[in-house]
Amino acid sequence: MAKCVAVILSGCGVYDGSEIHESSAVLVHLSRAEAKVNIYAPDVDQMHVVNHIKGEPTEESRNVLTESARIARGNIQDLATLKLADNDALIIPGGFGVAKNLSTWATQGKDCELNPAVEKAIKDFHKAGKPLGLCCISPVLAAKILPGCELTVGHDMECEMWPYAKTADTMKELGCKHINKQVGEAHVDTKNKLVTTSAFMCNAPVHEVFDGVGVMVKLVLELA
Repeated sequence: MAKCVAVILSGCGVYDGSEIHESSAVLVHLSRAEAKVNIYAPDVDQMHVVNHIKGEPTEESRNVLTESARIARGNIQDLATLKLADNDALIIPGGFGVAKNLSTWATQGKDCELNPAVEKAIKDFHKAGKPLGLCCISPVLAAKILPGCELTVGHDMECEMWPYAKTADTMKELGCKHINKQVGEAHVDTKNKLVTTSAFMCNAPVHEVFDGVGVMVKLVLELA
C-alpha cells in the first residue's frame, strides 16, 4: 500500500515561511514514490512579513495557513485537524518560517518554544514510532523536544559553504548529537526514526539541495 505522509508548512518564502524549493522537492519526491500527501499548516499569524527583494520586514500581516496554501495549491488543512492515524510519517521542510512561525527559535534560540500544534504532532509521531523527516533549519524542532537525538544541519564549522554552521553548536548545547553530512546526504537516527538533511543550510546549487531532500524522503519512506 502507498504510504501517507503529513507535510507541515510554515508559510511561503524563505525569509518568513517555508523555503519554496525545499517544499517543492519534498512534494516531487513523495509524488515520484507514489506516496499520498496531506499538507498542513498552523492557522496563526506570521511573526512578521519580509520583503524578499530587500530582505527587510514590512508592516504587513499575513496568516501562515493562508500563505502555505500557495505552495499546496490550495489543498491544505489546519494543523489542528491532523490525525496521527491518517499518516504514516511526518516531514517538515525548512525556511525561516520554521524558526519564526513554527517556533520562537529565531528570537530565543535554544530557549525557544514550539507552536503547540507543531510540538504535539512531532511528539505524537515519535511516540507512535512513525518516522520524522526534517531538513534545513527544521531539525531544531527535534533538537528542542527530543533530547539526545542525532541529527544534522550539515557541518559544524562555519565557512562560505556552511554559513549557518553555528546552529549545530546550539543543538549540541541542547544535548543532541550533531553528525556532519554533505548536502547530498541525510542522517538516520534509527532509535528515534529521525531523518535529517542540510538542504539550504549549505550554500549549494538548487539541484544538489533537491537531490539531498530526495535522499531524506526516500529514507523516511523506508522507515514508514
